[in-house]
Amino acid sequence: MLESEILTTRADKFKEFIKGIVSWGRKWSFWPIPIGTACCGIEYMAVVSSHFDASRWGAEVVRFSPRQADLMVVAGTITRKMAGVLRRVWEQMAEPKWVISFGSCASSGNGIYQTYSVLEGIDKIIPVDVYVAGCPPRPEALLEAIEFLQEKLDGKKEIFKKLESEGRIIQAGRKTLILGGHEIR
Repeated sequence: MLESEILTTRADKFKEFIKGIVSWGRKWSFWPIPIGTACCGIEYMAVVSSHFDASRWGAEVVRFSPRQADLMVVAGTITRKMAGVLRRVWEQMAEPKWVISFGSCASSGNGIYQTYSVLEGIDKIIPVDVYVAGCPPRPEALLEAIEFLQEKLDGKKEIFKKLESEGRIIQAGRKTLILGGHEIR
C-alpha cells in the first residue's frame, strides 16, 4: 500500500487531506444569490429549473441572503441607483466569493439601454470572475460558467481547453468571457 493512500496523523499530510476536502466541498456547493433585473433573470430561472438542473453542478441552493451566498449571478440591467445596493450585497457575501456577469446588460450596459442611468458594466463596482456574453445568453452558457469556476477552484483547465478549441472563450488577464452556449444533454 502506498503512503499517499493511508490517512496519517502527520500534520503535513493531514492538512493536505483537509485542504482537499474543503476544496472539493467548495467546488460542488456554490450557493448563488441571483440579481435578476431583466430578461436575463428569466434565463437564470430556466437554469435552476428541472430542465437544465443546476444541481448537477452543485449550484441549486439559491440563497436570498448575502450572508449565506458565495456566488453572485448578476443577470440584467444595473442602474446607477442600484449600484450601491449591489456593492453592499457583494460586501456582505461570505468569503471566498465569486461573481458571474450574465448577459450584455450586466457586462457592458448594452447598447440598447445606453442612457445616463444605466451602469456600463458591473465591473465598475465589483470584481467579476466570469462574463457570459449574449442578449440574453442561453442557459447552457451559465452552466459552462459555473463549470469553469469549478475547474478554476480545482486548478484544472479542461473546460477552458474545450471552450478554447470551440472558439467560445476569451481570456484577457483576470477577465474571462464565455460566448454562446451549446445544448447540454
